[in-house]
Amino acid sequence: MTRSYSLAGALILCLCTAFGAFATDTPSVAPPAAKPLNIEARNNRFADRHPDQYASWQATSEQSAREDALAEDPRLVILWAGYAFSKDYNKPRGHAYALTDVRETLRTGAPQSSEDGPQPMACWSCKSPDVAREIAQNGEDGYFHGKWARGGPLIVNQLGCADCHNTAAPEFARGEPALTLSRPYAARAMEAINKPFNHASRFDQQSMVCGQCHVEYYFGGEEKHVTFPWKKGIAVEEMEALYDEINFKDWTHQLSKAPMLKAQHPEYETWSKGVHGQNNVTCIDCHMPKLQNSQGKLYTSHKIGNPFDTFEQTCATCHTQSKEALQQVVAERKKAINDIKLKVEDQLVHAHFEAKAAWDAGASEQEMAPVLQNIRHAQWRWDFSIASHGIHMHAPEVGLRMLGTALDEAAQARVKLLRILATKGITEPVLLPDISSKEKAQQAIGLDMVAASTEKEAFLKAVVPQWDSQAQRNGLLDK
Repeated sequence: MTRSYSLAGALILCLCTAFGAFATDTPSVAPPAAKPLNIEARNNRFADRHPDQYASWQATSEQSAREDALAEDPRLVILWAGYAFSKDYNKPRGHAYALTDVRETLRTGAPQSSEDGPQPMACWSCKSPDVAREIAQNGEDGYFHGKWARGGPLIVNQLGCADCHNTAAPEFARGEPALTLSRPYAARAMEAINKPFNHASRFDQQSMVCGQCHVEYYFGGEEKHVTFPWKKGIAVEEMEALYDEINFKDWTHQLSKAPMLKAQHPEYETWSKGVHGQNNVTCIDCHMPKLQNSQGKLYTSHKIGNPFDTFEQTCATCHTQSKEALQQVVAERKKAINDIKLKVEDQLVHAHFEAKAAWDAGASEQEMAPVLQNIRHAQWRWDFSIASHGIHMHAPEVGLRMLGTALDEAAQARVKLLRILATKGITEPVLLPDISSKEKAQQAIGLDMVAASTEKEAFLKAVVPQWDSQAQRNGLLDK
């Protein structure tokens, strides 16, 4: 079936993963379908039954290059000062690295015991089909309880088959997709926006499965359940209004003391608002094309990547333009978004340092409250735009609008700060430290990166092998 639409490009990075809980924001509705208690999380167990799909899934290991976003743009270190992202943030790699990367990032620290910090169990939630197995066996409260390190010997298989498919279903054995929302909290989230999975079309189900993980979320409640902030809607302002209403913050900014929000990867929300989503062009259409195997049989590729790499099977099924013409359009849109993104970042960096100067000069909480709200909103909208990978393909007009409002909020913060500083006798511009590199920016906010890296290296050598050995002994991981 071919669909007709006019926006150039295609969708980016959405697959069948999972994230979060939907606790306070959803009605207590049971998941649309009962899940088998004995979920098989070992992906290699399905290699013989689905050889082409398995081989293409394995090929995501070819997407191995690490790209250091902080080195590319040191402003990010300042924007996330006081938060773990200021230490380490690499761009996403292939799905075969999902588990590896959450183990190796400095953001998860170097815990030495099952109840050692710094992150909660929820940080595993989109990394492995073991998460679905743990929830099915122990319930959501049982899964989310405790610190991230508790899951080390339990969450051990790379993101794969059972994240997206009901692998126990007879249909799956027959070679059909048997798509499922493997995380019950994601199923309830979709219910809350009137998208019950079992009543959704095949096209909707395809994107809903990807939307288990490629989505905005926060950690809610005492047990830090992953929660979708969709109670008021899925637009950036609607989620912002919810966060303000419940007084939620991810962290307090080290410099400005603003109560900050960290956007995750809201591809489902931004895609939904863009022309592809509005025309039922799904993640599968652009990132999981039908290919032929050596016997000429069609199969769905699980090597998620740039749709331009399989142009004839993806973009060309709808677009009449040449690959080169579409790439040029996408490049122009990406540049337009990046240009305003950098302008917002510059304004926010100045605002954070100017707010620090105001505090240091004796500004009161009452004086600073409106400023901090502007900073919070500006950075949230900026982050929502850039954290949505591929927004220049999914919904460029949405990205530009969000960044425009972010720029306005940041400008309002700086105007108010100038007035506050003037009342304290500070009329000269607040000077910034040298943040021309990641290392200099990290030094400017007092991070000891040598110690953090040394501790992480020791953790990876001593603790992670113990996790895998224990999982193998318990039959959760094949040798």
